[in-house]
Amino acid sequence: MMWLGYALLGALAGVISGMFGIGGAVVIVPTLVLLFKFSQHQAQGTSLATLLLPIGLLAAWKYYVAGHVNVKAAAIMAGCFFIGGLLGAVLAERISGVWLQRSFGVFLLAIAVRMILAR
Repeated sequence: MMWLGYALLGALAGVISGMFGIGGAVVIVPTLVLLFKFSQHQAQGTSLATLLLPIGLLAAWKYYVAGHVNVKAAAIMAGCFFIGGLLGAVLAERISGVWLQRSFGVFLLAIAVRMILAR
């Protein structure tokens, strides 16, 4: 029955990603850790594996058709993201699960505070 939970999480992450333009990891990683009891490393690895396929293709296409995609910026960021993802994974493997989870939480909290207090 776990597959149903994973399916619901994937659908929820997709809806939220499409609505807010975020990566699914913001939803997937905390849910896998807190609800499904994955280790932080397992949650991050599973989230990355989930996003390997062109997950955001249909949502990105919808935004593109509406004129809301800067293709040059996206291409540059994608190329650098490709290399940055490898570097981040190498660094993450050197950090304990507890500190990785705490760092992820602080990162999300800092972004949340910044977004809430903006303008």
